Amino acid sequence: MIWLLLIILAVLVLLEVPVAFALPASALMYLFVSDGIPPMLVVQRVASGLESYVLLAIPLFIFAGNLFNSAGIAARIFDFAVACVGHIRGSLGHVNIVASVIFSGMSGVAQADAAGLGAVEVREMKRHGFSPEFSAAITAVSSIIGPIIPPSGIMIIYAVLADVSVPDLFLAGIVPGVLMSLCLMAVVYWLARTNRIVAPVVSRKTPKEIRVVFWRALPALIAPVFLIAGILTGFATPTQLGALTAIYAIILGFATRDLTLEFLWISIKDTVVTCGVLVFIIAAATPFSAILALEGVPQQLADLLLSISDNPLVVLLIVNIALLIFGMIMDTTAILLVAVPVLVPVMTTLGVDPVHFGIIMVINLLIGTLTPPFGILLFVMTEVAKVEYKPLLRETMPFFIPLFGFLILITYWPALSLSLPAYVFGR
Repeated sequence: MIWLLLIILAVLVLLEVPVAFALPASALMYLFVSDGIPPMLVVQRVASGLESYVLLAIPLFIFAGNLFNSAGIAARIFDFAVACVGHIRGSLGHVNIVASVIFSGMSGVAQADAAGLGAVEVREMKRHGFSPEFSAAITAVSSIIGPIIPPSGIMIIYAVLADVSVPDLFLAGIVPGVLMSLCLMAVVYWLARTNRIVAPVVSRKTPKEIRVVFWRALPALIAPVFLIAGILTGFATPTQLGALTAIYAIILGFATRDLTLEFLWISIKDTVVTCGVLVFIIAAATPFSAILALEGVPQQLADLLLSISDNPLVVLLIVNIALLIFGMIMDTTAILLVAVPVLVPVMTTLGVDPVHFGIIMVINLLIGTLTPPFGILLFVMTEVAKVEYKPLLRETMPFFIPLFGFLILITYWPALSLSLPAYVFGR
């Protein structure tokens, strides 16, 4: 009978019914034709699925990211990145990536990075002679670093669903996020060196110019340092750190006179819209996940995978391929809500650390935000950069090779993600 649930969901998705409606609709249809599970379960699960204190951190970090955008912090971060790496071959391509790494410590949402900081990056890259399509492509690709380096909205959702420590996940994402940024910078350097892109080099800044842009960007640079220090020292929970970061952004914005009441109101509205969509998807997916659990799907899936192989490396390969396929057609949050309750017990049975698996899932699903036909980041950048979809996708293609290679590396080298939390927490 459980196949009926999956078939109904697949049909609704193919009919282009929004995932947030397809998930509860398929759950309701399944309940009406099955025996033993009361339909009232859907209503109960929707309410209980949102009862998590940790989830409160997501809107707080999104709000902080919107405030930093409104306060002109994105432009200061970009100027500082130009001073640091703008003179390297590939120039503003590297700047784009470095700026995304810095900005990732403020919002933790790929779409926020692409739409907020991305507008500044694309404008400056076009002004310096880069093609609009490549400018949009590197902005879309670099924005997936945001949810890997803390804070991260989807890591918080995974932590709630998998019942693992948010600080552990946050720390586990730092090394992979930095290494991924270096891989992307290597591709930009290769494209520029082989003349596959037009990449005018920005003149090297003098020490005095670097100091000036550093001091202008310092208030923004303090935010991610403060966040990571708070996690390392246990000074506050991720939710409390989200609130403190938002307060800091408001104080900084008004102190520099870049944030006005009008921009503050716009930030609040943007946060409400973003979180409204996110909460709706979480609520919609909860009854679907509950039915999977009640019908014993995790155990059935574990038996199926173990019948293929009891080697964790083989099972991880199969799971990665499946996640990449689903990432092409479904929203990242929806996949997390459906897949985590099913896959984490399987991984635990095979001896895979749930924190390590969380990093694998996050990176895998973020790559999905770049892959057609869903590719939400590509659609965001078509609007931000005012470019056509197909040329943008063509410029994005060279970056898939290092991204897939990095996914394989992080999958089969657990120490890359687990060493830092183990060292910090003395395990």
